[in-house]
Amino acid sequence: MANVAIYNMEGSEVGSLELNDAVFGVEVNEHLVHMAVVQQLANNRQGTQKAKTRSEVRGGGRKPWRQKGTGHARQGSIRAPQWTGGGVVFAPVPRDYSFKLNKKEKRAALKSVLTSKVNDSKFIVLDELKLGEIKTKKFQDVLNNLKVKKALVIINENDKNVVMSARNIPAVKMALTNTINVYDIMKYDTIVATKDAVATIEEVYA
Repeated sequence: MANVAIYNMEGSEVGSLELNDAVFGVEVNEHLVHMAVVQQLANNRQGTQKAKTRSEVRGGGRKPWRQKGTGHARQGSIRAPQWTGGGVVFAPVPRDYSFKLNKKEKRAALKSVLTSKVNDSKFIVLDELKLGEIKTKKFQDVLNNLKVKKALVIINENDKNVVMSARNIPAVKMALTNTINVYDIMKYDTIVATKDAVATIEEVYA
């Protein structure tokens, strides 16, 4: 089992934690990680783009000139695609880009990225994360103590003081244990999780 140090909010090491290999020590499956990221991005797409085909644009019911004898190329409508103001060939229409992954595949992908963060020493455990007031500077001080810049901070319960203090820091995202996902874990350089959050993750995904 992998051992990671536990730090306090001042950045001092106060102990160590043995991580569960069933969650933080699995074989990394890059294909499933890639599929999970693609799925999340695809599911976030609105899919509401629309352009009109030649059957939908206004006008063009009459043949612009006779078939023969004018010296022009033959034309059937002024709303054909080659005309200005004409319809679009193979125009995009609203569609649903989302697709599904099996539960087992999602869990395996999540475990893979968590394992890779631990292997890369990019997984930091805090003994607790508590703030007495909503103060961005205090939260930034905690990050500075941990020598972290771009981080996904995982907490077990929704603490208003912590969440609101982190909201104005561009390179930080807060997440509860039930909202973590593969894309966010991949996007942020470092994972900072409280000891309680790690215990909950192990309980849910082991």
